[in-house]
Order: sequence, then C-alpha cells, then structure tokens
Amino acid sequence: MSRVTQLRSERAQLVASIQVLAKVEAEGGSLSAEQLTQFTELEAKVNDLTAQISRAEAAERMAAASAVPVSESAQGINSPPVHISGPFNEATKPGVAMAQMVRLLVQAQGNQQAAAEMAKTGGYGADVHMALSTVTPSSGGVLVPENFSTSVIESLRPKSVIRNMGAVSLPLNNGNLTMPRVIGNTQVSYIGTEEDISVTDMEFGDLKLSSKKAAAIVPISNDLLAYAGVNPRIDGQVSNDLAVSMGLSEDLHFIRSAGGGSLPKGLRYWAPAGNVLPAPAGATLAIVDLYLGGMMLRLETANVDLTACGWIMAPRTLRWLQSLRDGNGNKAYPEIDLGLLKGYKVALTTQIPTNLGAGGNESEIYFVNFADCYIGEDTNLAIAISTEASYKDAGGNTVSAFQRDQTLIRVISKHDFGPRHVESVSVGTGITWGAGM
Repeated sequence: MSRVTQLRSERAQLVASIQVLAKVEAEGGSLSAEQLTQFTELEAKVNDLTAQISRAEAAERMAAASAVPVSESAQGINSPPVHISGPFNEATKPGVAMAQMVRLLVQAQGNQQAAAEMAKTGGYGADVHMALSTVTPSSGGVLVPENFSTSVIESLRPKSVIRNMGAVSLPLNNGNLTMPRVIGNTQVSYIGTEEDISVTDMEFGDLKLSSKKAAAIVPISNDLLAYAGVNPRIDGQVSNDLAVSMGLSEDLHFIRSAGGGSLPKGLRYWAPAGNVLPAPAGATLAIVDLYLGGMMLRLETANVDLTACGWIMAPRTLRWLQSLRDGNGNKAYPEIDLGLLKGYKVALTTQIPTNLGAGGNESEIYFVNFADCYIGEDTNLAIAISTEASYKDAGGNTVSAFQRDQTLIRVISKHDFGPRHVESVSVGTGITWGAGM
C-alpha cells in the first residue's frame, strides 16, 4: 500500500467519526462538552492528514517525473529479467522450492554443481542454492532435503483424498513405527457382599508400519521446465503436477492395495470381514438409506469415535446419490452439495474402480474414521530426471519422452499406511449405483 493510500484511509476513518457526531445535531440533539472536544480534536487531525496527503502526492509526482527507463541492452543484457515477481511471494508456497530445484536440475542436465551455480546467480532463494550445494546423490538422482520433503507433503495434502480426509502423518524412525493398541477392554461387574472380585485383563496388539517404496513418474513439458528465471506461475505448475501424481499413487495403494511384500495394505483389506457389506438388491431410497446407515452402524457398535469419520467413493457413485429423489421430487441428500453425506464429510476419487465384479460394473464405498488412520513417512524423498526414457500413459500406451519433448521426473518416497483399530473401517462392495450414467 502506498503512503498516499494509507493516509487517505486514515483520514476517511476520522471523517466517518466526525459525521457520527455531526448527525447528533442534525437530528435536533446537542453535543456534550466531551463530544465538542472530541469533534475539535478530530477536525485538527483531519486537517493535519490532509496536509500530509498533499505533500506525499507532490513527492510522488516529482518521483514519477524524474524516473527514466533502464536500458539493460546498453550493458549487454538482452534476455528477459531473471526475477519475475508476482502479486505475492509464491516461493513460500509448499512445494515451490522443490519445483525450482527440479527445473534447475533439468536445465543443468542433471549436473548438481551447475544447477547450484545457476541458483546462486539467477535470483533464486538461498534455500534452493543451499539445497543443490549439499544434496546427496541417490539412484541416479538426488535426495531432496528434509525441509523440501516436508513442504512437498504439505502441497500433497489437498491432492490426496486419504490425507485430505484427516489421516495422521507420523515419522518413520529408521524405517519402522510400532503403535500399541487395545484390542480387548477390561470388564467391570457388580458383586455382592463377601463375593470375590473377578480378574480381568486388557488385551493389547500393535500396529506396525514399515517403510515401503512408492514411486511416481511425472512427464512435464520441456518448454515449461526450461522457462528462464524465477517465475511463480511456472514453479507452481511444476509443483502441482508433482503433487497430483504422487497423490494419485498414494490413494491407489492406501485405499485398495492388498499389501504384502513391498506394498502397503489399503483400507479395503484392513477392514474386518464383519465390516465388509455387500450391496443389497434394489436401489430405492429406503434400501439405499438403510444400507448407508448399516455401514455407519458397524463403527458405532464398535464404539468408534465418529467425530473424524467420512465417506470416500467413486465420482459415479456420488453423482448418483446426489441425483436421488424422494417421493416428492426433493433431493434425498441435498447436503452433498455442501460436501456432506448423512452429516459426514464425503470425497470422491477415481482411485476407487468402477469395473469390479463379474459384470465389470461394480464399485465400492468406504466409511472410515480417518483420525484413526496413520501414514508413517520416511522424510527422505528422491528424485531422478530423464529426457530419454519412455513411460506408459493412462491408456497403457508407451510414450517416448524424447519424441514428445518431455522430461520425466521420477519421485520416490517411502511410507506405510494402516488404521490403529481395524474396526474404524467399513466397506460397501458390489455398488452398481450410477453404472448406467
């Protein structure tokens, strides 16, 4: 905000106070001695601010009149400005520093030292220069510094349904994390006179999380990556592409991975057998509502805290529920427009398939206490870059990065996933609602 604008704002506030006092007399009243004194003081302040505004405006006019354009070409500088500023400091946004690091490594063709020098002389932040000067090579790439990794996780949160719904992120110390849990509570009973107190024990179990390697390949246009200088819009786009690809990969495994070996176990396979409910025959409002209530009941009867519960489902299922009407033609679940279903948060994700079952048209619904779900994370994040490798797109087609003029960025993270109490997960299977949409 300029000095002139600030002074004008202050004067407007004082004038508003004066008008309040003047309105008293305009309506036939009279000002008290205290109000008269206040009026005089406000009037003096307004006059003083008016004089200050006049001087500040004069100073701005003189500065504008004496300004001359800077001819960079006279110094042999003909390229676009190295630093392009935006309306706000985008470099502070999560993931942007890592995006800048990635772009510099691409421009330097993977040469870490050259990228560090480019960061130093190109107007990039000291954190980016320091990171490129100290990162450790790993698997043909580099290890991202821990502060950058944390930033990436924050930018990943809104892109990952599981994270966004409230799953708790915890560090994996030395690649492992063990959390004790109570699986059988003590029983307290009433006794009569001179009766022995019964002995009861608590049963304990463990949630053990161990580091699993997750990888995502992100193809990005070379035109985008090679953009000269620090540009918030370009870095934001690169950061967003990285976060989206990693978020989709996480959700795919955290929701439906069978686990075992190198894979984390997803919600579908953490849910106990009694909490997996096949869809009922028929799709009337009464049947659907009773079925959804049954999924909630599984958690309620297990004394699960429902405060942080929520629904996740495929877009097809959510849109069908959104269009469901009662006998009067009213929306059965109007709250879906507000992101709720039966009073709880609801989110959609394409990582829940719609081609399950013998007919290839079934999907699933999940009702979960997400505050009871934990993501154990290794803070190390590794990136590798290639302009020549190939990859398979969403349709399974092999694409040459060289032919498409793209750079492939491979991001590897290590984490594991699981609920502290398996009773916190219920799954609806065989869902064909909306299959004909």
